[in-house]
Parts: sequence; C-alpha cells; structure tokens
Amino acid sequence: MKMVIQVVDDATLTVNEKLISKIGKGLVIFFGEEKGDDEQNLDFFAKKISSLRIFADENGKTNLSVKDISGEILLVSQFTLAGEFYHGNRPSFTNAEAFKIAKKRYEKLAKILKEQYNLIVKMGVFGEHMVIKQTNSGPFTAYLEK
Repeated sequence: MKMVIQVVDDATLTVNEKLISKIGKGLVIFFGEEKGDDEQNLDFFAKKISSLRIFADENGKTNLSVKDISGEILLVSQFTLAGEFYHGNRPSFTNAEAFKIAKKRYEKLAKILKEQYNLIVKMGVFGEHMVIKQTNSGPFTAYLEK
C-alpha cells in the first residue's frame, strides 16, 4: 500500500464536470494498492493519517494533526501509485491490485477513518477519470508505504 498525502487549503474533485467532493483545509490523500498488500495495513495507515502532526500551530511548528485543526480529508483512489516506470517509456500497472479488492479496501479505509477516528472524509469515484483541483499549502507532501 502506498499513499501520497498533501496538506491543502482546499480541494475539489469532479467527474464529467460534475462536482463530487469538496474540502476546505485538510489533506488530499492518494491511495494505491499493489497485489499482495495486507488488508491489516489499513489500520496502520488510518492511525498514521489521524495522528500525523503536519499542520502548523500558533508558533509555526508542525505540531497539529488533521483532527486537531478540524480539517477534512479528500481520499482519492490512485492505482498509478502501483505503476512501474523503470523499463521502457510506457508505465506498467500489472502490479496494481485487482479492481474489486482495491475498491473494497479503499472504501474500508474511508470507513475506518470516519468511524474509528471521527474524521471528515470525502471521496472520489473509484475507477473513474477524476479531475482534482487543490491548493497545496507549504507545500507539504508526505509519502507512506507499507
């Protein structure tokens, strides 16, 4: 499992020019799965997301989590994180998890974040072409893999 986490001031996600999700200050998280990833890692990622101290406090230090700032999360499925780009000029996505399994885990991660960590989570549309507009802050981007 891989995640790219970006601190944003705001973000929107559209499909076919229709607004699907919109968040204010918070995190845009791109989530990708590879074949053989362990579903139990979802708990690790959810805990990490909820507790990452990556927002500035009143002194400008990164001491606050998304929960501390009452921020929102835009969780986006991103199979291209499983891409292999080292050979040739066309990326290979053969290592990406199967559609049904990846979709189930994407939805489960959102559910864990909402129910266990009481976070506001908006989502994209799994498997669709999405247009994401975001205002990065910092910029602060983190990459997690397990």
